[in-house]
Amino acid sequence: MRAARLIKMVLLLQSRPSMTAAELARELEVSERTITRDAQALSEAGVPVYADRGRVGGYRLIGGYRTRLTGLARSEAEALFLSGVPGALREMGLEDAASAARLKVSAALLPSLKDASRTASQRFHLDAPAWFAEPKTPELLPSIAEAVWDDLRITARYRRQEADVERELEPYGLVLKAGVWYVCARVTGSGSFRVYRIDRFTAVEPGSERFGRDESFDLPGFWAERAAQFARSLLRATIVVRLTEAGARRLKHTVDPLSAQEALAEAGSPDDGGRITLTLPVESYDVAYTQLLSLGPEVEVLEPSGLRRRFAEAAARTAAYYEEQG
Repeated sequence: MRAARLIKMVLLLQSRPSMTAAELARELEVSERTITRDAQALSEAGVPVYADRGRVGGYRLIGGYRTRLTGLARSEAEALFLSGVPGALREMGLEDAASAARLKVSAALLPSLKDASRTASQRFHLDAPAWFAEPKTPELLPSIAEAVWDDLRITARYRRQEADVERELEPYGLVLKAGVWYVCARVTGSGSFRVYRIDRFTAVEPGSERFGRDESFDLPGFWAERAAQFARSLLRATIVVRLTEAGARRLKHTVDPLSAQEALAEAGSPDDGGRITLTLPVESYDVAYTQLLSLGPEVEVLEPSGLRRRFAEAAARTAAYYEEQG
């Protein structure tokens, strides 16, 4: 325990010009007296730790000292670049590797590891707009994550409607979207890339054969394209609405942002009252009712007539309630 703390103390001093005893104590979660003893122990071991006295004093390394602690394994180096998402690391089974990497965070990477940030970004992309959702970890996620990192083919069975389907896949990358884990994989032999929801997998068997990764594959770009296609596939109905200026500003926060942006761009000029009329694709009339109701008087539904009546009835009930309450 103390050895790890001493290593971290050296790395902290190596990454900054100087640190006070209070700052070191806070970072290492020990007392300032312990910091004094640790600094003395490092000095006795040959690490040139120098203590500046006075009100603005502190500890620093002298003589351009750099630690020789560069034994960073590839898994640790790649996990280092994902250390901003500890929950995802834990679920993928990489927490230990990330912890080890943090102890060596300021040590210089070996030339063979200079591509660690690129390889990490190509194998994991975090897309989690539901910030406060508690993700549920699929049981098979660690096995799939291991195959992703090692470029190993897997044989997977997953639920599709009422039947189980088996495929041999080349797992390229993982995506965490709003608390749900997905794997982007190429179907072996077909060359086509697909997205699979991991909690629908019923079995995964990692193989011993590595696949040749297509270096032109861009995980964030691929995911963005597929996500946009999926969102558009849900929009099966259209409505016509009239929006105030405030309603137009808030529309992208109420319905699908891309659809709102495109509908606003295609809308005509505002009328004399400053309102604009536009045609908006929606998932269904029921969903549109729930979404647009939050805009209150900033939106007027023109078509279809049935949806317009629902909004009129909701407005009348709300007005009647306030009149009764005074």
